[in-house]
Amino acid sequence: MVHLTAEYTPYARTGGLAEAVRGLATIQTKQGISVVVMIPLYRTVRSAAKNLIQVGEPITVYVGPRREQVRFFRDADVHSGPTIIFVDHPGYFDREGIYVERGADYPDNPRRFALFTRAALEAISMLVKGPVLVHAHDWHSALALVYMRSYGDLRQRFSGTPAIMSVHNAGYQGHFSPAVIGDLGIPPETFNYHQLEWYGKVNLLKGGLAFCDLAVTVSPSHADELRTPEGGFGLHSVFTSMGDRFQGITNGIDQSIWNPATDTQIAANFTRRDTSSKATCKAALQRTFGLPQRKRVPIFGMCSRLVKQKGFDIILASGALNVLDAQFVFLGAGDERYKAQLRSIAARRPQHVSSEFTFTDNVEHRLIAGCDLLLMPSEYEPCGLTQMRAQRYGALIIGRRVGGISDTVHDDATGFLFDAFTPGAFDQAIGRSLQRYQDQEAWVPRMYEAMGRDFGWESSASRYVQLYRRALAAANPQH
Repeated sequence: MVHLTAEYTPYARTGGLAEAVRGLATIQTKQGISVVVMIPLYRTVRSAAKNLIQVGEPITVYVGPRREQVRFFRDADVHSGPTIIFVDHPGYFDREGIYVERGADYPDNPRRFALFTRAALEAISMLVKGPVLVHAHDWHSALALVYMRSYGDLRQRFSGTPAIMSVHNAGYQGHFSPAVIGDLGIPPETFNYHQLEWYGKVNLLKGGLAFCDLAVTVSPSHADELRTPEGGFGLHSVFTSMGDRFQGITNGIDQSIWNPATDTQIAANFTRRDTSSKATCKAALQRTFGLPQRKRVPIFGMCSRLVKQKGFDIILASGALNVLDAQFVFLGAGDERYKAQLRSIAARRPQHVSSEFTFTDNVEHRLIAGCDLLLMPSEYEPCGLTQMRAQRYGALIIGRRVGGISDTVHDDATGFLFDAFTPGAFDQAIGRSLQRYQDQEAWVPRMYEAMGRDFGWESSASRYVQLYRRALAAANPQH
């Protein structure tokens, strides 16, 4: 089993992709599957892995008209779990950001990830023993499947090798000018409506979908949404045409890390049977964010990237932040305009609103442990992980009924869901939550229900095994 991914916790992370791939690879290793994960050797990798050692010999990789020398490394301090192989080319990957610097995408991103995928395919042949299954994640890795199935020598080398394409966030597809075809060494004949062409552009995610055996997204509801014109990001006809070759499997979380009974990063541990110490976590959260320590004021927390997708437009247009006698805490990096608006509201209501724009794991744990309710009013949410974590810590969810939120939150039982992407619908859900919060006889059973939810990877992993068996059969139809 070989996973190709642009992100992997703790080495490189901008969102849920890093944690989702790590969670899946880790549970597969625990199940006895031999798992290799390949990611680029970014500057962030060097910060996280202090003891990198080279594996194999340097190789020359051809991408379009260029020859590039690539090396492979692993983290010598990791002795269990999946094997992580880092693809090293300093000119492409030793940069301040992963995809972006100073708010702008790197202009050579298509070339960077083309090199990564081409090198990864060579590394499979050099460093991975036995038959493999290639599992590519999001557009950054999709070219691996295009190369595997359209280059003569690779097609022969990977004949019978199953190929899976995972769609974690279809809002990002890798759209580029047709000029990249020659630059990336993409066979020109693949630039057609059924494979890589999309409204006159090259669409790398579409290419991965065209050349994979099976595809999967990160929740069943999101798989349905992607088949609609409203929710398919311009690829709905592709997802629809795949039929049952495209399905949704909900991500899980690592419940040994996200466990209020044993979490070492929170102010006090508590359990489903005895939640009394959650009050200590609440007070610690209020101190962290410089808010008054009031025991019975509801705290609404939000931990996410500050981007339109996460619903900040309706949050900031809502009346809640401006009038409610409640506390709101926000954690995450993102768009400057949202930061400015949150700062402005906090300046007007310093007793009620506070934000921290430098994300750390420690503060994320403290926020989830200390808040009463978690905001996830997303425009779309393929799966989402924060709503699963928060429920385990007794925080109920204010969420929009989309994607993985609708699959993992039960309305008026473990959260409060709404449909319309409007400030009014959001405010109504807030109002329902406050009615329950103010009635302890109603609130406590819902908190108890949320903390008992099982969001572990085990059930999802068994569905992936079924998917892989189908892919193996599809790649080897003669057997």
